[in-house]
Amino acid sequence: MADEFWKDGIRFECQGTGRCCMSRGTYGYVYLTLKDRQRMSVHLNVSTRDFTRKFCQKTDGHFHFINPDRDCRFLEGTRCSVYEGRPAQCRTWPFWPENMNAKTWTQEVAVFCPGVGKGRLYSAEEIRAQLKLDPINPQ
Repeated sequence: MADEFWKDGIRFECQGTGRCCMSRGTYGYVYLTLKDRQRMSVHLNVSTRDFTRKFCQKTDGHFHFINPDRDCRFLEGTRCSVYEGRPAQCRTWPFWPENMNAKTWTQEVAVFCPGVGKGRLYSAEEIRAQLKLDPINPQ
């Protein structure tokens, strides 16, 4: 990434608000790799095929959750009901490629997510590793 404003690391600790599970605008897909769908199916005790049929759809060649109300269907209050089985996209928040430029981070992510600036320091190497897990555009 050209503008690694985070080269000295970023502090982050989830505050459990569930805000990252809610759409911030018109775009709100949670994309799922095959590994994600397999992990979720094990967690829910169904076959990967049945999980995919019941909870997913495919757009532009990528599987994502079907979200009838634009928020994650597995969000209960402010908690993830499938936390142990959650997809890589959820596991890597807020370290998504589209978030990792200084302007977006400062004007959108840090304002939206109360965990930014708190907790342990994630090193640049750890952030790069998280970015590689992006299901659509691995860095």
